[in-house]
Amino acid sequence: MAAISIHRFAQCITCHAWSPDQSMVALCPNSSEVHIYKMGEEEWERVHILQKHDQIVSGIDWSSMSNRIVTVSHDRNSYVWNQEGTEWVPTLVILRLNRAALCVQWSPKENKFAVGSGAKTVCVCYYEQDNNWWVSKVIRKKHESSVTSVAWHPNNILLATTSTDGKCRVFSTFIKGVDSRDAAQPSSAESRFGEQIIQLDLSTSWAFGVRWSPSGNTLAYVGHNSMIYFVDEVGPSPLAQSVALRDLPLRDVLFVAERIVIGVGYDCNPMVFAADDTGIWSFVRFLGERKITSSNTKYGSQLSGAFGKLYAQSTKYGPGNDISDLSKLNVNAHTNCISCIQPLKEQGKAAVSQFSTSGMDGRLVLWDLENQLDLSEYICLFF
Repeated sequence: MAAISIHRFAQCITCHAWSPDQSMVALCPNSSEVHIYKMGEEEWERVHILQKHDQIVSGIDWSSMSNRIVTVSHDRNSYVWNQEGTEWVPTLVILRLNRAALCVQWSPKENKFAVGSGAKTVCVCYYEQDNNWWVSKVIRKKHESSVTSVAWHPNNILLATTSTDGKCRVFSTFIKGVDSRDAAQPSSAESRFGEQIIQLDLSTSWAFGVRWSPSGNTLAYVGHNSMIYFVDEVGPSPLAQSVALRDLPLRDVLFVAERIVIGVGYDCNPMVFAADDTGIWSFVRFLGERKITSSNTKYGSQLSGAFGKLYAQSTKYGPGNDISDLSKLNVNAHTNCISCIQPLKEQGKAAVSQFSTSGMDGRLVLWDLENQLDLSEYICLFF
């Protein structure tokens, strides 16, 4: 697929997250600030700047039900931001870390969130109303190195983590007074907080992004050895598979359906993986392989309006960017490592028809899937 290049608003995007109605995006331009942009008819407007951290913001998550933003940073701190009128007000989170906080994610019920850190620990945080702050219970002495990614199981109890020690682990995060026993599956119903359910030693190098499938039956994570791993029936007898990549390693993954995964990383181009009827996973294609030409009538009308708007933005913000002849362009949407992928899920649907990617090139790219494997259009937005 062809791509266009316009002036970007940052040299690098560390991470990003979407508002519940997907009209706004919060992103870190590789600094201690979080910028919130609102989508307009023809361009994006920066409406808020969240300033509380002292060092680079390494993780952002925007809750879909309560409209709260949680941020973590290399300064070892975390804040939960609540919108009061036109302002975003931070609430303190007690992490007690002595190393950088690296990643964060709200639980499905949004009564907890998990923070992975360079201190080899995971902080599971919950709100204490009497003191008006968020406190944490810490999973210690399990990881042998930095925790690079966390992912909640749909049951709100199990938490998967990846680490630079090369392992993927699953823990119970049941907290008395916060969680209900009815919410847990039988395998974790009697587990105490911090109890390790399983440790997966599939990777021989650093392990990065990890995600659960919509049903919670499958776990996927990636290694720095250009491998992606799929694990079914997580428990005492897991069924594990690995797929070797022909090129560079991945950094993050996303289930767009129960048996379809999008992987992103150093190849600067999202990759599609799918499982067949027998449950065997394999690489399908790069999403950017389709090339747009004027003869493509199916997609031409959909893309013309989007590219027209982007051309107007490029002439406004980036003079000298020549995109007048789109058919001659045959480059990736990203020009550097993609480090973050986020779903744009339609309410009430398990499958993800849209998602966004951001990376070290300072670009935010929106991808729209016509169906589970065909790419109908994408829009590049650079911040």
